[in-house]
Amino acid sequence: MSLPSNLATLDGAPLAADSLANKVILFVNVASKCGLTPQYNGLVELDKAYGDRGLMIVGVPCNQFGQQEPGSPEEIKDFTKNKYDVDFTLLEKQDVNGPNRSPLYQFLVGEGPDITWNFGKFLVGRDGNVVARFDPKTPPDDADLKAAIEQALG
Repeated sequence: MSLPSNLATLDGAPLAADSLANKVILFVNVASKCGLTPQYNGLVELDKAYGDRGLMIVGVPCNQFGQQEPGSPEEIKDFTKNKYDVDFTLLEKQDVNGPNRSPLYQFLVGEGPDITWNFGKFLVGRDGNVVARFDPKTPPDDADLKAAIEQALG
């Protein structure tokens, strides 16, 4: 199984497959009303620190954990931009667990355990394979996460 090529951004537009080419991608299932929501600050910092080296942060809104992402695409976009100055890619809202798990999360999770909460992180290497998975409580400035990013960037 490979990274799905038919991903859509928060506004419903197709995400150009070439925008993912030769990138190290950190996929994060995000939510606006979660105790972990301040992790957006760290994700913005990772994007600033490593974006020019080929890291792409991709937020994936999900409402499966405590209904903590109930907003419309426009509400999510406004919240993340106004409160956290997010300008990295946000995809359309998706299920990360269960019978309606999106193709993206079918690929990311594979045979692994279900996502346990908002802000689970998957690092995908330039070759399109998952190289690391991090618990939701792992902050974006975690030394192991940064080391994995550094290694994936080469």
